[in-house]
This record gives sequence, C-alpha cells and structure tokens, in this order.
Amino acid sequence: MKSELRHINFSYHTNSGKEYNISLSYQLFGKDLFSAPVVLVNHALTGNSDVAGEKGWWRKLIGKNQVIDTDQYTILSFNIPGNGYDDFFIENYEDFTVSDIANIFLKGLKALNINRLHAIIGGSLGGGIGWEMLTKNPGLAEIFIPIACDYKTHDWLHAQCLVQKFLLNQSDEPIQKARIHAMLCYRTPESLNDRFQNRYNYKKERLESEDWLIYHGNALNERFSLKAYRLMNHLLMNIKSDESQLEKIEAQIHLVAVDTDLFFPAAEIRMCFEKLKENKDNVFYQEIKSIHGHDAFLMEYEQLNTIIKNIL
Repeated sequence: MKSELRHINFSYHTNSGKEYNISLSYQLFGKDLFSAPVVLVNHALTGNSDVAGEKGWWRKLIGKNQVIDTDQYTILSFNIPGNGYDDFFIENYEDFTVSDIANIFLKGLKALNINRLHAIIGGSLGGGIGWEMLTKNPGLAEIFIPIACDYKTHDWLHAQCLVQKFLLNQSDEPIQKARIHAMLCYRTPESLNDRFQNRYNYKKERLESEDWLIYHGNALNERFSLKAYRLMNHLLMNIKSDESQLEKIEAQIHLVAVDTDLFFPAAEIRMCFEKLKENKDNVFYQEIKSIHGHDAFLMEYEQLNTIIKNIL
C-alpha cells in the first residue's frame, strides 16, 4: 500500500504573531475521500504521515483487514510542519505551539472540505494535538482516542524535555545524546533489565544495553534533522489545551494509558478521566499493561488492537 505525499500551501500567523508560509503535507490511505468515514491519525514525536503500508509505523493497526481497516475507512495523516519528512523545516521553532499545530491541521481539514471526522487517533504528542483540535472545534469528531498522552504537559515530562533541550543545543552529537536520554524515558528499568540482563558484548567491549542505546542514537541521527528534533521536543514540552473547553468536546473520548508510562503516567490520565466523567457520560478509560513504559503504544499491538476494535 502506497500513498503519495500531497501538499496544502497557505499563509499562517502563529499565536506568537509571526507569519509563515506553511506547506502542510499529508497522505491518504484506504477508501477514496468522501466515500467512507474519515479517520485522522496524528503522529508522535519522530513519526510522520506514513502510517500504513509496508513501511507504515502503525501498519499493525492500519491496513486491509486490520482494526483500522483500509477497506472500511479513509485514513488521513498530516505531517507536523517542520518534522522534515517533506523537507520542510522551521528554524525558529519556539514561534510555534501545539495550539498552532492544531490550528494548522484544522486549516488543512477545511482546505480538504472535511467538516466532520469519524475519529481522531493519536499517540503521545499526536494525541496532545488531538486534544487541542477538539477544544477548538468540539464537534469535529465522533470518536477521540488519545493514547499514552494527556491534554497538557505535566511537570515531570516538561523536566525531561528540558534535559532534551539542553542536549539538543550542544554541539557534540546532540541528536545521539538526546535520543539516548529519551529512550530511557520511553522505556522502564524493568524493560531494559529484563531484555539485557547485564549481558556483555566482548567484541564491542560494552554492555549490550549500552550498544542498544548507541544504536538508537545513531539511527535517529541518520534519519532525523536536528531542526526537526528541536521543534518536536519543544511541542511535547508545551501541550496546553484549554482546560475550560474539555467538557464541551462532543466526541466519545476513549483515554488509553500505559500502566508503566514514565512520560504520561497512567495516574495522571486517570485523573483526567475522573474529572471529565463528572460532567460527561461519553468518556471511557482503558489501560495497556506492559513493562515497556511509554513505548508500549508502539509495541503492545495485541492489546491496542483489542481496545480500538471495541471502540470503532
């Protein structure tokens, strides 16, 4: 399954008062537009619009006969402007907030003449963008599935992103070092200890866990731009949906947490659920059980498939 990268070009004024010419790229999968319900998939920090097909990062969820069936739905995914997948970069990344990205995605939907979505699904940062979109347009979607994310960045996550910012602003292997630190937040002590068990690679003269971290640092450096990483980290650091608008969201909200998540702890997402439940009867909570932490939403596909299948 292949989908060509398409573009929508427009001028945009950021909340900080700066004007940008935005080239919003996107991909469509499955049924032709306007022939089936539309599912918007928002990608995470190092993800992109290529969500399905041979190299799709969510191909175990999206595809023919998958839980998000391309024979049943039109799947739309935008690239966050500046993520570099479409060779569009943003130098002054602090000009943008997650609110701006939500505004840009809403402009993209308007340009495509999409007034209503069947569902918005997003993991981590992608889910945060979904929260922002729905607080701005409460009637946009029938279903909202934020996975491993909350409507705001809490102090712990902000602190970890601050460390990322420091690492990304130094000159010596910034992406590699930032990625190594991030991997230790995406996973848990139990995950690494269970996988590597202090095994030593005598050929490389280092622990296998160290070799794994170095590999991930180098791999991201080869495929991701420093400009893009700085922007995406900045966005993750600043998810601030308007709390007063949450109860106005008309969509069924299905919050999905990971019980061992260090970035968006399940306890925080449960607090969000309990608060919304006070005034809304169409909000639900599900929890992925895993030793792998935040990255479980990209690993525990059997559980995630079951959860989403029971929603859509």
